[in-house]
Amino acid sequence: MTTIAPGATAPSRPRASVGPTFLTHTLILTGRQLRAAWRMPAFLVMNLIQPIIWLLLFGQLFKAVVQIPGFGNGQSYLEFLTPGIVMMMALFGSAWSGTVFIQDMQRGVMDRFLTSPTNRASLIVATLLYQSILAICQSLVVVGIAFWAGARFEGGFTGILLLLLGVVLLTAVFCSLSNAVALLARDQTALIGISQIITLPLMFLSSAIMNTKLSPEWVQNVAAFNPFEWAVIVGRQALSANPDWAALWGHVGLLAALTVVMAAWATSAFRVYQRSA
Repeated sequence: MTTIAPGATAPSRPRASVGPTFLTHTLILTGRQLRAAWRMPAFLVMNLIQPIIWLLLFGQLFKAVVQIPGFGNGQSYLEFLTPGIVMMMALFGSAWSGTVFIQDMQRGVMDRFLTSPTNRASLIVATLLYQSILAICQSLVVVGIAFWAGARFEGGFTGILLLLLGVVLLTAVFCSLSNAVALLARDQTALIGISQIITLPLMFLSSAIMNTKLSPEWVQNVAAFNPFEWAVIVGRQALSANPDWAALWGHVGLLAALTVVMAAWATSAFRVYQRSA
């Protein structure tokens, strides 16, 4: 038995090693989802087929609409359409992101995460990061195809970066929304139904495929409060020759603020799921 001399201090116990940080957990969980996507490349290709069809088909069918007085500023319809298609792809992809959570619930993976030291915030942030990476890669493909088809974007490299910023913010907003719905509804059919109810009206109540200046006044009024329209404005201004910087950064700010709100809601929904699990 070890004795301690009078006046001496007891040796301190070694501290437990600090576990993986939030950043480490986020990277690990993001890598998990990226590996799953890499094993199914056909799924990634299928997600690109519809946007490319819309881009090439609509770009030819409606190319004469730019001749309507008040429609545009000398752009071809393909150049007008490309930012809208990019944002549509980000919208639809992120609106379905909650299916990952539902699949984890059904397979018991979510319960294992909750009983492990996994950082809870990392579970949400990893999904946002994963969806953003996919959206950026797919957006670059669509922009490249549009360039190959004849579109020319005066915004240059800086414009592409700002377009991708809009893509990431839009993805974060609707990925958070999808995750929150998945955690509260816990049913894939409900998630699909709610996603369709939300995304389709948002798409048509915007300038993604048609300039809202030619739409009824009520459509213009609704579009002003449409987060999807905010992202389309960011992308279109970013790629234009003479961007309206006030409009661009103003809508970036709106998307960033909404991202914070939706991420907070997703976190709150996660706590609700934890308490009921």
